[in-house]
Amino acid sequence: MKKINKTLQAAKVSRRSVLKGAAATGAAAAIGPYYVPNAFAAPVVNVLMWGEYLPDSVVADFKAKTGITVNHTKIGDNGEIISKMKAGGGAGFDLASPTNMRALQWENLGVLAPFDMNRINTGNVNPGMLAVGERDWNFGGNGSHWVPQLWGTESIAWRTDKWSPNGLPSFGDIWEADPEISGAYMMGRTYSMMTGCGIWMHHQGKMDFWSSYKDEETMRKNWETITAYCISKKSNLVKFWSGADPQKQGFTSDGVIVGQTWDGPIAAMMKAGEPVAYQTTDEGALAWIDGITLSAKAENIDEAYELINYSFTPEVGGATINAIGYNSAVNGASDHYSAETKALAKAIYPGDTSTKLNPWPPEPPWYADARAEYANKFETA
Repeated sequence: MKKINKTLQAAKVSRRSVLKGAAATGAAAAIGPYYVPNAFAAPVVNVLMWGEYLPDSVVADFKAKTGITVNHTKIGDNGEIISKMKAGGGAGFDLASPTNMRALQWENLGVLAPFDMNRINTGNVNPGMLAVGERDWNFGGNGSHWVPQLWGTESIAWRTDKWSPNGLPSFGDIWEADPEISGAYMMGRTYSMMTGCGIWMHHQGKMDFWSSYKDEETMRKNWETITAYCISKKSNLVKFWSGADPQKQGFTSDGVIVGQTWDGPIAAMMKAGEPVAYQTTDEGALAWIDGITLSAKAENIDEAYELINYSFTPEVGGATINAIGYNSAVNGASDHYSAETKALAKAIYPGDTSTKLNPWPPEPPWYADARAEYANKFETA
C-alpha cells in the first residue's frame, strides 16, 4: 500500500473531498460589514504570492468590488518566499503564501502573525485543509497562522506529438529514455525531480524513500543513492525550472519532451490547445496545499482580511481555477468550474487516482538544508 502522509490524510485531499459541501462543518463564522475604506488613502494590500495565483480578471474584479488595489509580488519557489519575508521580518508584505509542509521552517522565524479566525469566513473552506493550519501552523499555541487557498500536484507532463506513456506515466519516465527519444529531452525542478526519482526507486524496492524524513542519517543514505543516479542521467536534461512560466517554455520553445511539472501550468496549456498532457503517476503524484499567511508587520490588515474572504467565495474559487488550473480549497468552487475544467480534471486524475496521492511530508530545517546539498551536487555535476 502506498504511504500517504498524515498531512493530506487529515486534509482529505481528493477531488471528492475538495468538492464536498461544508454543511458538516456547521455554520460559517458570523461576519458583518468588516471593511470600511479609508477616505484619505487609496486602499492597497501587498501580497507575496505564487506568480499565477492572482489572475488579472480576479484582481480587477476584487478592485471593482472593494476599491482595493492588489500589489502582487510574484514568486516561484518556497525558498524565495522565506528569504523575502526574513529580509525585513515580514515588512513590506501583508500576506504571503507558503506551502503546507513548510511549517517547521517558518515556526521560529517570527515573521508571521496568527489569524483572527473570527474575521475569516471559513464556512466555505475544506475543513480538513483548515485543520492543517490549526495543527501544523499553530505556533506557540497562539492559533493558526495559515489558511488553505489552492492545492495541486506534481507529476509527469509530456509533448503528446512526440511521446506517450504506456498507461499511467511514471516518475521513472523522465529518467529512462524511450528508445525513440534521442538527445536531451527532460526537465524538472531540481529537488522535486530528485524526490520523484526516490519515489520511483521506492516502488522498485530499491529503498524505503519515505524513511528519509525520519532521521538525517537515513535521509543522507537514500539521497546519496538518488544523487548518484540523477547525475548519471544528467545528459538527458534540457533544463531545471523554477516557477510556472519556465515549465511552459520548456515544452513550447526549449525542446522538452517529458518533464516533472505542476498540474496548473500544463492544464492551462492543455486548455489553450497546446500538444501537451499531464497526468498523475502510477506511483501517485506528489500533492501539496498552498495557503495564505499574515505578516507580523502587516500594515493593511483590514484589506488583507477582505482579500481572503473574497477569495473564499465559491464564485471566485471557481473563476480562479478556470483561469489558472490547480484545485480550489473552497467548497462549492466546482459549481463554477467550466465544462472544460471538469473534463481536464477527469483526464488528469482518471478513476480513483486522486485518492492515491503522495503528500509532501513536513520538512524540518535539517531536511531542507541537507536536500539542498544534494540538489546542488546534481545541478553542478
